[in-house]
Formats: sequence, structure tokens, C-alpha cells
Amino acid sequence: MNKKPELLIPASSLEVLKTAIVFGADAVYIGGEAFGLRAKAKNFSLEQMKEGIEFAHAHNKKVYVTANIIAHNQDLEGVRAYFKELKDVKPDALIIADPAIFSIAKEELPEMEIHISTQANNSNYGTFLFWWNLGVKRVVTARELSLAEIKEIRDQIPAEMEIESFIHGAMCMSYSGRCLLSNYFTGRDANQGACTHPCRWKYSLVEETRPGEYMPVYENERGTYIFNSKDLCMIEHIPEMIDAGIDSLKIEGRMKTALYVATVARTYRKAIDDFYESPQKYEENMPWYLDQISNCTYRQFTTGFYFGKPNESAQIYDNNTYIKEYTYLGLIEAEVNGSYQIEQKNKFSVGETIEIMKPDGRNIEAVVEEIKNEENELMESAPHPQQVLFIKLSEKAEHYDILRRKA
Repeated sequence: MNKKPELLIPASSLEVLKTAIVFGADAVYIGGEAFGLRAKAKNFSLEQMKEGIEFAHAHNKKVYVTANIIAHNQDLEGVRAYFKELKDVKPDALIIADPAIFSIAKEELPEMEIHISTQANNSNYGTFLFWWNLGVKRVVTARELSLAEIKEIRDQIPAEMEIESFIHGAMCMSYSGRCLLSNYFTGRDANQGACTHPCRWKYSLVEETRPGEYMPVYENERGTYIFNSKDLCMIEHIPEMIDAGIDSLKIEGRMKTALYVATVARTYRKAIDDFYESPQKYEENMPWYLDQISNCTYRQFTTGFYFGKPNESAQIYDNNTYIKEYTYLGLIEAEVNGSYQIEQKNKFSVGETIEIMKPDGRNIEAVVEEIKNEENELMESAPHPQQVLFIKLSEKAEHYDILRRKA
């Protein structure tokens, strides 16, 4: 059996980074305030980045920083200044797509490990060898590769070179995310970090001589969301991913909540560990993995390109909405005089039964016995998002436990 792969989890904020580490990530990838492909994510200031990296290193985990935009002339000076600032932050690697940004990174951060983003269209072993010869340790595969193609790449590249591939999350209808729809419709460039996800919108046709008459676009009479891909989920195929020689299993989702990150990190952590303990244990626990992975928001599931080109069943034709089975209420930040401090994310009330989601896989039902605000005033419910609250629960909770409620 190949060595155990890294589980790589996204983080949109310092809170989510810490959650990812506690719930099972081996490494986390984050964006700074510039030059990453998730401009709408909260992203990290340099101070937050430093704190997150120190937290990860204290737990013997790694942090990678994305700088994977496709750069224009006006970006280059800013990239150089940004990389100079990153010297003191000391991430474990940079994730880069653009050759110019790669060159600047080599000049400003010559000791820094560089990973080549999926945005660079890494679809063959010649491309992997090209980057290896330039000093790159890891390349992220194009989303469009099958496991057979990845296995062939593994056979053709040095054993020390690492392959990173997505195992879970949203899929893009364009080649490796190189989409122009957002730029065309809204002026917000997907390749500059500002995608508005027009692939999830509903479309109609208008005939040139009949303006204002909208004709829906049907696919097999099931609806009009013709670009809307299902989400990738390979929880049932971890053995095949490992057999293909993949070194890092990557979760998509740098815009996601702590609940989503905790759910996918915990589920994939247990699945990977179970498989290495015993393939039989992995198979026996499959119902638990499938149940747990469906507890976070998702758009139905597909295996993407891994077993060949997707057919029409990989698209969702009748809606553009996520399936949501649980609502995120908050994360336990501290215990204060017998109450738990949280920053409330969604409304809940005294007397309500909620769940405490723990990193070890347990989900414990608990009754909300008391809610107080920062002024120590009793409250019947918590209606205001991001309000700091102190709550008493019928069951014991610990720092970084997630509070959730069935939707």
C-alpha cells in the first residue's frame, strides 16, 4: 500500500483554519488579502496568517498560501511586495498558477516550497516534468484527469515529486476553472478571484426578432440549469485515489463555514485512517461516512472525471440550490463560569435540542438551558448573527466543538 496521503482542507478565516486542524486536517490552504482566486472569501491579514501558521505548526500541521491568479501587468509589482511580506510569515508553501508569479516567488522567496495550482492546466506528465525541472515539488492535477491518467503521470515522474488532486467539493463547468462567463456577464474576472458563479444561474433563450419573449432551455424536460455541475465526492473511492499514487487529497471550499470544514475534515480523516488500519474496517464504516458527508451543504454528488468523461448525469438540471441538512449555530470558543462562549451564526432558542459535533466523530444531542448576552442579560433566543453569547447546555462541550441543528 502507498504511504498515507495528506488531507488538505481549505480555510476562509482564522476560526475555520483552527477548526480544520482540530477536526483532522494534515494541512490547510488559505488566501491572503490579495492575489488568490477567492477574492470574496474573508481571507487572512498577515497578522492572522502568522497566528494561523503558528497554531498549525504547534499541532505539527502545515499551511499553504494561495497566490494563484492569472496575473496582468499591473499585478506584478504588488506580487513582489506581497512576497517580501510573506518572508516573516513563513508558510509551508505557495500555490501558484502564473509563470510570472512563479518567477517572482523564486526571486523573493528562494527557499519557499512552491505548488503549481490546478489553474495551470496540469494535464500530462510532460507538464509535471517541466515544473519539476524548475524546482517545483508538487503539482495539482487538472480536474479533467481520470485516475488512470494520474497513475500514468505517477509512473513517469520522480518518486519524490508530489501529486495533489481534489477529492471533494464544487466542480467548475470550465476547463480547470478557466472561465470567462463571470467576466462577460458582470465584469468580475474568475481568473482574478472574483467569480460570480454564473454557471449556477437559470438561462432562457431570446430570439433576435422577438425581444422580451423568454424561451426556457430544457434538457430532457428536467429544467434549465444547463451549466450547473454536481459536487465531487470520492469518499467511496479513497483506495483508488491512493492506488493512483496521489500524495495529497484536497477538499475544495475556501468560502465555506466552519461547520462544512469540520464535517468534511472529520469524515475524510476517519475514512483515510480506517482504510490504513484495515480495508475491511473502511468498507464496514462506509454507511457512517456517507451519512456524515451528507450533513454539510452540497449539490448532489458525482465522481467527476476520475472514472472517465462525465455524462449528462453529472449535471443538475432542475435547480441551483444546495441541499442543507444542518444549520451552523456556532463554535465553542471558551468555557466561562460554567457557560460556553460562542459567536452565534444562526438563530436558536432556550429549550431547543441541538447537536454538539466533536472531532472524534461523536454527535451529542444537548438541550439549550440558558442564553446570556455580553451584558449578562438572559435571553429566550439568539436572533442576531455574530452576537457573542454565553450559553449553558445539558451536555459537556469543549473548545472547538461545533454546535449545529437539523435544518
